Amino acid sequence: MAAGAPKIFVSHLSGIPVFDPNGDQVGRVRDLVTILRVGRKPPRLLGLVVELATRRRIFLPMTRVTGIESGQVITTGVLNVRRFEQRPTERLVLGEMLDRRVHLVETGEEVTVLDVSVRQLPARRDWEIDRVFVRKGKGGTFRRKGETLTVDWTTVDGFSLEEHGQGAENLLATFEQLRPADLANVLHHLSPKRRAEVAAALDDDRLADVLEELPEDDQIEILGKLKEERAADVLEAMDPDDAADLLAELPEEDKERLLTLMQPDDAADVRRLMAYEERTAGGLMTTEPIVLRPDATVADALARVRQQDLSPALAAQVYVCRPPDETPTGKYLGTVHFQRLLRDPPYTLVGSILDDDLQPLAPGAALPTVAGFFAAYDMVAAPVVDEGGALLGAVTVDDVLDHMLPDDWRETEFHLEEEGADDGGG
Repeated sequence: MAAGAPKIFVSHLSGIPVFDPNGDQVGRVRDLVTILRVGRKPPRLLGLVVELATRRRIFLPMTRVTGIESGQVITTGVLNVRRFEQRPTERLVLGEMLDRRVHLVETGEEVTVLDVSVRQLPARRDWEIDRVFVRKGKGGTFRRKGETLTVDWTTVDGFSLEEHGQGAENLLATFEQLRPADLANVLHHLSPKRRAEVAAALDDDRLADVLEELPEDDQIEILGKLKEERAADVLEAMDPDDAADLLAELPEEDKERLLTLMQPDDAADVRRLMAYEERTAGGLMTTEPIVLRPDATVADALARVRQQDLSPALAAQVYVCRPPDETPTGKYLGTVHFQRLLRDPPYTLVGSILDDDLQPLAPGAALPTVAGFFAAYDMVAAPVVDEGGALLGAVTVDDVLDHMLPDDWRETEFHLEEEGADDGGG
């Protein structure tokens, strides 16, 4: 970026692609690393935290950045794919600076940091933070918005002080479009303090989706820092099988207290799942598949499949049963696959197009048996039926993979050979 080019606000850098000199994308920007300096000298920007396709986060020094323009970062040289580790003197710009409450030096007035801008120094390869976009007053989602203004870094004070109760509104805005798994990866790399603040700022449904994608230790930590009523609400919003897995890791008294606070129907589903061994079809299944009666039509089935909250695996088929329609249902009759729904007229009764040749899983079927079933029949979901013929739930392929991968798979990356070497931060 040449001297005199427009300032770059860091919120615009979140998630933009990073390309090597050959034009191949190597990853996406997830944060910026800076170091505060004595006095009021603008902080020096050390580099970028780049997330590779393998979800590994690496450090890209600013000396390797040849351009930031048109929504992309261009690099030069060989990347060091050693995992990024934040040093004690370093600060993450998105993760730690946004939403901080600082003070204007001249008036002492408290302001909230909404964004900061960076610039490349003239005739050098160094970068620094030069401006701060702030809002006057304490702000917050439900407060009246105060005046916003952009000021020089030298006119604000308080970035070096530890802050308790820091908000997360503007940090979350930079990650609004992330999938739950990617936002979970962001949370995993934040400090415990910041992780709790971000979790508190998420709505129940979004936090539930993110919790399902986090490592077990992070799940327990975040749930433990929520008020009990909120924790119960979030558990209700989670898929029952994921909520059951999480509750199973808590002390008995905490588990019972949270189950008591949950809605009775939701708690009953979770208790039912917790009665099965973890690595069996019963322990893996969700209790909320699409269930229809045999006199429902293809049009009815497609309307259910279109529901936005359904995962692709659960939307791949509907299960036809005698009433009652809630699991455990009446007699299970068979499955209708999504492709068959697309081929038949809308008025066709689902009871007339059943796939009833495929044997369902028993709730006690062990994980290897379940995995073999999916591999043998090319399935993405499968019904779980008890000895009496009632549908108990459905196992999806993602749950099978979760339990077949190593326990720490969410915290590690696929194997990459480390190549090259960089000196500097990270």
